[in-house]
Amino acid sequence: MGDGEDVTGDVAKLDDERTGLVLEPLRWALEAIRGGNPYEVIVLEQVPAVLPVWERMAGILENLKYKVAPGVLRTEQFGVPQTRRRAVLIASLEGVCELPKPTHRLYRKGVDRSVGAADQLEWETMGSALGRGYDFQVISNYGTGGNPKLRGRRHSGEPSSTITGKVSRNRLVDSTGFPIPRLSLAEAGRLQTFPIDYPWSGSDVAQQIGNAIPPMLALHVLAAALGFSVSHEDARKVVDRPWLDTRDSAPIDHLQRMDRLFA
Repeated sequence: MGDGEDVTGDVAKLDDERTGLVLEPLRWALEAIRGGNPYEVIVLEQVPAVLPVWERMAGILENLKYKVAPGVLRTEQFGVPQTRRRAVLIASLEGVCELPKPTHRLYRKGVDRSVGAADQLEWETMGSALGRGYDFQVISNYGTGGNPKLRGRRHSGEPSSTITGKVSRNRLVDSTGFPIPRLSLAEAGRLQTFPIDYPWSGSDVAQQIGNAIPPMLALHVLAAALGFSVSHEDARKVVDRPWLDTRDSAPIDHLQRMDRLFA
C-alpha cells in the first residue's frame, strides 16, 4: 500500500486479522496528501505486535517528507503505576520527531525501585495510586510460564501488571493471605491513571478500561508529537485532578455512577 510497499505479510503474522485495521491511518494519510491537505502530525498507538507493520509504514511516510519515530514504550517509565508495553508511532512534517524520553525507571522483578538511572524517578506503586492504607497482593487470573496453576503475583509496593478487561477476576489478599475486596472498576481505571471519579459507562466498562491508553502516557506522547516535553510534576497536576473539577457541569447521575464503579 502506498509507494509500492506491501505489508500484508507483516499483518498475516498478527494473531487477529482485524489488526489489519492498523493500516487504515496510512490510507487516511495518503488520501489527505492526495487532497492537498496533509496531516501536520500523525500519532498512533497500539499493541506491540503491530510495530513491524508501523516500521514499514514509517518508510512510506518518510518518502512522503514526514519525519517518523516508531517504537515501543513502557508505561511504568512514564509514571503509570502499571507495567504495560505499547507501540507508538509519531510522524511530523515539521521539526524534529522523537518519542518521549522516560521520566521513570524501568521496573524489573526483584530489583528495588531505588536502583536505576539517577536522572529518572522511581516507578510508581499500586499502593500509592490506590491509597488503600494497607499492604496487599494481587494474584493474577492468568497463569505464568504456560502453567495455569502458577498465578502471577504483584505486591502493592510494585506497579500493577497489565490491566485487561478481565481485571475483576484477579484476586487480592492482605499481608496474611486473607482475601480482601477485589479491585473496583474505579480502582482499575486509577491504575490506568484515569481520575478516580471518571464516569465510565456502558455495558462492558472493564473492557473499556483495559483497552484504553493510560492518560499519563498519552500526555507524554502527544507532547512529544507537538515538539515539547512534560515534567512528571506537571503531568501529575493534569491527570490527578478529579474528573468533576475539569467539568463545567456533570451528568445528573454522576454520584450514582460512582457508587456502581466502587462496588
